[in-house]
Amino acid sequence: MAMNFEQARQNMVENQVRPWEVLDFDVLDTLKAVRREDFVAPAHRNVAFADLNLPLGHGEVMMKPVIEGRVLQALELKKTDKVLEIGTGSGYLTACLARLAGTVTSIDMHADFVESARERLVSAGVTNATLATAEAVNGYTPAGVFDVVVVTGAVHTVPATFVRWLTTGGRMFVIHGDSPAQKAVLLTHEGEGRYREEALFETDLPYLAHAAPVKRFVL
Repeated sequence: MAMNFEQARQNMVENQVRPWEVLDFDVLDTLKAVRREDFVAPAHRNVAFADLNLPLGHGEVMMKPVIEGRVLQALELKKTDKVLEIGTGSGYLTACLARLAGTVTSIDMHADFVESARERLVSAGVTNATLATAEAVNGYTPAGVFDVVVVTGAVHTVPATFVRWLTTGGRMFVIHGDSPAQKAVLLTHEGEGRYREEALFETDLPYLAHAAPVKRFVL
């Protein structure tokens, strides 16, 4: 019997995301509206709504729906916000950000991710997202600053450059620390490189390229 994707998507929101303290109506409506099943590999369509990190290739994963919901809620996105997403991945979170914000610039170091995500976003009717292939930690300089930065891979320590890409008062979602007990936090830029950190929850994700902890040699 064919899977009822509409019902599965509603169940994901009501039975997984909402109980994880995601109560913002705009975020919940976005998760109900964006067709998550269209942003996963064909082999994963039937588990698109499961409480799992789905593999994307290159050692990367698509975050669990509950994590994506908490990310979107924490950022308190407005229709005037300019968003930078570091790590396009499947393009699903990009589509959600684009629905809630004004414009989204999304970068990923894997060209095949970018191309696939671009096709999915076009099919989904997303017109306010711009994608590019770039490595964020050492190989990217944006043309301006952003109201919001969303980092979809972990970093051991938040790069100082990431904070400089925020406007004063801008918000950044980022996961940092040591695996397997990394911290998801919201950083608010207070000006002159200073920021306030609010802890959100613990999780575990693969590190961005050039953002993993330095390996220690033990004799």
